[in-house]
Amino acid sequence: MHDPHSERMSSGETRAASGLALVFAFRMLGMFMVLPVLATYGMDLAGATPALIGLAIGAYGLTQAIFQIPFGIISDRIGRRPVIYLGLIVFALGSVLAAQSDSIWGVIAGRILQGAGAISAAVMALLSDLTREQHRTKAMAMIGMTIGLSFAVAMVVGPLLTRAFGLHGLFLATGGMALFGIVIVAFMVPRSTGTLQHRESGVARKALLPTLKHPDLLRLDLGIFVLHAMLMCSFVALPLALVQKAGLPKEQHWWVYLTALLISFFAMIPFIIYGEKKRKMKRVLLGAVATLMLTELFFWQFGDSLRALVIGTVVFFTAFNLLEASLPSLISKVSPAGGKGTAMGVYSTSQFLGSALGGIMGGWMFQHGGLSVVFLGCAGLAALWLAFAVTMREPPYVTSLRLPLSPEAIREAGLVERLKAVVGVTDAVVVAEEAAIYIKLDTELLDRATLEQLVNPVPTARPA
Repeated sequence: MHDPHSERMSSGETRAASGLALVFAFRMLGMFMVLPVLATYGMDLAGATPALIGLAIGAYGLTQAIFQIPFGIISDRIGRRPVIYLGLIVFALGSVLAAQSDSIWGVIAGRILQGAGAISAAVMALLSDLTREQHRTKAMAMIGMTIGLSFAVAMVVGPLLTRAFGLHGLFLATGGMALFGIVIVAFMVPRSTGTLQHRESGVARKALLPTLKHPDLLRLDLGIFVLHAMLMCSFVALPLALVQKAGLPKEQHWWVYLTALLISFFAMIPFIIYGEKKRKMKRVLLGAVATLMLTELFFWQFGDSLRALVIGTVVFFTAFNLLEASLPSLISKVSPAGGKGTAMGVYSTSQFLGSALGGIMGGWMFQHGGLSVVFLGCAGLAALWLAFAVTMREPPYVTSLRLPLSPEAIREAGLVERLKAVVGVTDAVVVAEEAAIYIKLDTELLDRATLEQLVNPVPTARPA
């Protein structure tokens, strides 16, 4: 049997993490591939207007936001796999509906149905069921990297697929990917022995109200809301600007996104390293938000040539990818002990609501004011975020841990107070029904092995 304390992931854990990462990747490809093409190719659909194109872009996020947390809670009751299978089937049906439609309203209906297949919470909960605590962060990081990679691939593959097969072919491809996700879950992901009620990856109802009242978490939720609103809003305008202002045929847009994403990926890494190593994440965040605002103003003022639009897109994606990578880490740092799962659930819902608003707002602004109004609107959103982000405190540089408790430790009345008095421990909460304690600790001041001994002291043998 595999050593429960081993620092290496077991083969089952590796299969679970890589399989579920692939499920996320295929879902995200389906979501992101339409972004760079819907504003241009969608105008050929019957009844299409810029406002309705924006609605089609944003509609996915709206139903994602509504159903994500409820689906996660349902998965606690009926099991993870049925919810994941149902979600992927719903997504595939939405893709087929959009593919068969020649009108913008059919595509909107398809996007709404795609979004209703909200499986993110159930997938993360299944990951928790299949991985040990010491490897859970590593497994979640694998999924996070996969999502980032799928976004980059989608920006390039979306225009290429649409050029070859049209919007119909693109939507059918996304449906096929969702069905392939079912195959991965069925045959690649190991079976779990039971559902784990785990506060670090699922929404805990008791933690929901404190999360919604936490000022720094709310600032970060506003941040991801604005970030994805700007993304969707910009993708109503950018493809159209490349056609109308730069004279670049829509079939050639892929190389702009490929260039931007490749450069931005490597450009953001030094800033992440600086922020984490020097413990200056607030400074990095403020710099990235200010860069987004200035980029949108640059598009507004100078976005009349291909060169300017390409340079602006590179800078935009550098700041965007930096924020996309760092915001989940900040949520993890700021959330109270035992509240990370709930905080991430609210964060993810805010992200999808931002996507919905951004698409709708971008389409409406373009229809009533043109490209310049869209870029100004995005700059205004970034300015709003910057005003709130300035008031944020420097996040605590701590790690979240969940440790099982021995029967003796559970019975210890002053366990939390004793641990909070230890240098390096910033927060702790005992969850008796899980026989576990959730701890926030600074690993530079206290290592895990010492902490485990403090939580569950090894009883000393009595002399014979």
